Amino acid sequence: MGSVSLKIGDGTTRFKRASLCSSAVNILMLFSVITTNLFALFAFTYSPEQHLNQYPRKSISLISEQVSLILKEVDSSQRKPAQMEKELLGYDSLDLSRPNLARELKLFLEHNQLPLGKDSRTGITEMVASVGHSCGKSADLLSQYMSYKVSGPCSDDWSLGQKLILRGCEPLPRRRCFAKNIPKVGLSPFPVSLWKPVGNKSVTWSGLGCKTFECLKGKKLSRDCVGCFDLVSGYEAQKYVKARGKNDFLIDDVLAMGNGGIRIGFDIGGGSGTFAARMAERNVTVVTNTLNIDAPFSEFIAARGLFPLFLSLDHRFPFYDNVFDLVHASGGLDMGGKPERLEFLMFDIDRILRAGGLFWLDNFYCANDEKKWFLTRLIEKFGYKKLKWVVGEKIDSGKSEAYLSVVLQKPVRV
Repeated sequence: MGSVSLKIGDGTTRFKRASLCSSAVNILMLFSVITTNLFALFAFTYSPEQHLNQYPRKSISLISEQVSLILKEVDSSQRKPAQMEKELLGYDSLDLSRPNLARELKLFLEHNQLPLGKDSRTGITEMVASVGHSCGKSADLLSQYMSYKVSGPCSDDWSLGQKLILRGCEPLPRRRCFAKNIPKVGLSPFPVSLWKPVGNKSVTWSGLGCKTFECLKGKKLSRDCVGCFDLVSGYEAQKYVKARGKNDFLIDDVLAMGNGGIRIGFDIGGGSGTFAARMAERNVTVVTNTLNIDAPFSEFIAARGLFPLFLSLDHRFPFYDNVFDLVHASGGLDMGGKPERLEFLMFDIDRILRAGGLFWLDNFYCANDEKKWFLTRLIEKFGYKKLKWVVGEKIDSGKSEAYLSVVLQKPVRV
């Protein structure tokens, strides 16, 4: 058997030191546990009851406010498409709650829900009556225009309607009354009607200064209408077939430029309809745009057996794209104001003119070099082929004035 030797000296000392350290650590850990539990007990038992209830209430209030804001945003976003639709379709152009607004106007403009709900093709939910956006600025005149007895005679107020149109209230609302009847005595058969003088009883003279065509014959109604109601002894009977200057193009020469492809045309500011009459003699149908400014232009043109279109130049032309073989315009093309107005009009002319069709600008008055320069640049912008281009001068009241006459051909655009 072996023997075991124990060295008590140094080992006993080390044991004593370790025992002292362990005791200190144990005491510290015990103190930490007791302190932590005391703090926990303090947190759950010492806080007053009012504080325990106050903080949850504040949190719930804040959450409720946030939910309310979110719901408002959702509701607003849902209303925006409907509001945009109303603005685009012109629902709110007139405030129907205004006092003294004619009942007929309210009935015409009220919203009509589609019976089957939203239309899948157009996206609209209501049928809207067509009325000019600027009518709201002339609500008093418009209400006067719409004040009548239903199924009774309309007031003799065509001049009031035209005043609204010239103020931008176009189109006018429809009415449920009967327009004044004009017997139209002495109308001649076509084509005799083209050059037969129109009788005074064939038109209405209300709202006009002159009451007879004899009165109108000696008047200068515009640069393009000087004696234009005299179909017998004045220059009107020679217009487009006999030139007075280099700016006056002959109608047969222009038709030859179309290589026989001119069948239908549109005349802008056509005066008494002589351009359409000359075209009718050559089996070309022409629609004449006109207004009754100081004279019964529309009725006079119709009495000649031609087609008048009562429309201002601020209105988009009511024709489909690329339908006319020829567009003719003269002084009526002058929009005045900013050059952009003329540019808008030129783009609409280009829209209704077919590729290869002719645009005839006839004796356009160039008030100054700046206007002539702008019009020239504008025409070049469209890339039309210049078939004829003449800048000439005329003497008016002893003053020399510049005029531009051109025949252009619309290009084929890909």
